[in-house]
Amino acid sequence: MTRIELTRTIGDYGFEGKDSNGHTIQMDAAAEIGGQNAGIRPMQSLLMGLGGCSGVDIVSILKKQKQQVSAFKMTIDAEREQGKEPALWKHIFILFEFSGEVDAEKAHKACALSIDKYCSVAATLRAAGATIEWKSVVIQ
Repeated sequence: MTRIELTRTIGDYGFEGKDSNGHTIQMDAAAEIGGQNAGIRPMQSLLMGLGGCSGVDIVSILKKQKQQVSAFKMTIDAEREQGKEPALWKHIFILFEFSGEVDAEKAHKACALSIDKYCSVAATLRAAGATIEWKSVVIQ
């Protein structure tokens, strides 16, 4: 079982989330709805979880293939459903950018394995109806 604690810390909508290892994250609502913009939005943290989950998978796969990744960056663009409550993520696009001695085909396959098979966050988002598209690029 996993335990996460959330404590209201700033204004009405600011929360600090803490995991069982003591790692923290600050979340808040937008100023337009009464937040103080003192942290990331909860739905944005879900996208960060997607990036972190797939990133761990991808690096692990590439390390097993003896690829030398010197830099790895992800950019995630996403759209939520309009006019619905709750407003779920409906379309997500991830750009995976690698630098180093990385074979482009191996990077592509590692990304596919993560998004299509191993990443639990991606599977959760797809189960909720989101489409996830992605592209991998090796920059020399």
